[in-house]
Amino acid sequence: MTARQNDSTKGNKSMIQKRHIGLSVALILSLLTIIRCTSQENEPPGIVIDSSPAPDSVYVGCPSIAILPNGDYIASHSWFGPGTSNNLSVVFTSQDKGLSWKKLTELDGQWWSSLFVHNNALYIMGVDGRYGNVVIRRSDDAGRSWTTPTDVKNGLLLSGSKFHTAPVPVIIHNGRIWRGFEERTGKKWGTGFSPFVMSAPLDADLLYAASWTASNRLAWGDWSPYGGWLEGNIVKTPNQKLVNILRLDEPERGGKAAVAQISQDGKSTSVDPKAMVIDFPGGCKKFTIRHDPESDLYWSLTNYAQDKDRANAKNVERQRNTLALTASSDLKNWQIRSILLYHPEVRTHGFQYIDWQFDNDDIIAVSRTAFGDAPNCHNANYFTFHRVTNFRERMMHDNLLSDIK
Repeated sequence: MTARQNDSTKGNKSMIQKRHIGLSVALILSLLTIIRCTSQENEPPGIVIDSSPAPDSVYVGCPSIAILPNGDYIASHSWFGPGTSNNLSVVFTSQDKGLSWKKLTELDGQWWSSLFVHNNALYIMGVDGRYGNVVIRRSDDAGRSWTTPTDVKNGLLLSGSKFHTAPVPVIIHNGRIWRGFEERTGKKWGTGFSPFVMSAPLDADLLYAASWTASNRLAWGDWSPYGGWLEGNIVKTPNQKLVNILRLDEPERGGKAAVAQISQDGKSTSVDPKAMVIDFPGGCKKFTIRHDPESDLYWSLTNYAQDKDRANAKNVERQRNTLALTASSDLKNWQIRSILLYHPEVRTHGFQYIDWQFDNDDIIAVSRTAFGDAPNCHNANYFTFHRVTNFRERMMHDNLLSDIK
């Protein structure tokens, strides 16, 4: 697998260089997410970081990306599917702003995880396998080597139950570092997930389980017609409070999210049923929300479900063929600013589970991409990198990627 992945990475780099021969690096960067992909039917947009060695049984999951203090990019993804052990993540680096990528290592016992930088160290935090223990690892050499979560003093944070998460944001607020999780307290997907939040002091050793405070678990209520919640984003509101904005299984149009309140000390989380549900384009699929100090807006990249594709989708949760840039000033009212990626074939194409970061005037993102010979839109065969240039200025008339053929 390693040799094939390395060969694939080199081949992708060569292909990109040949296609854009004569263009400056700056122009290449500006074109990554606004050119039409017209060269090959099965080639996804963006830059391919990794691809499945067996698309029928090994799928790309859990994309995450971080920017190191020196400006290099670090990205990771997991493998899932019947051809995998469902507990392995792969880490990559780019030293040329995403134009090419190098595989650094594989992490056995790391899954559903997100990367983040704290006090000049790189961390990856998630679970150690499907519904496994909550674990965290630290790298002091830019992702080449990592600690191993062997016990409560070395990164094993929570055990003895079934935990769920995704590459969700890690934020700083009120002298603490925060991240969302779910505990699987019921048998049914979605309604069996009980969201909670974990937090630790900024100066604490994050590998020590005792450094972390975990809130109560928030059980699902009698909230029909919704079918559950998961993969929450811890976000600081305009009035300096914390909320957990969660993906909400809404079967009709897929455009809702759920909001839970978080106490300042991180010990409790609660929900007001009357104010729990907000309109959120693409909210029934995983999303990442981040606040931009320059525009003072909240931004997200979501799988907004377009009406024109509804007849071709089995259900709205599997409409992942559109990637939309959205923004909000108050976390309650969201506007679709631009359609970034689109493919008219719904059932086997998807740009999903997008994780992303601000990079000056751009957004850099990684995608779990189903394209070409993917068995379906969920079981992705590519791990791709994308750049959204001048994201603050984008509006609907900038939909240059209205079609990918």
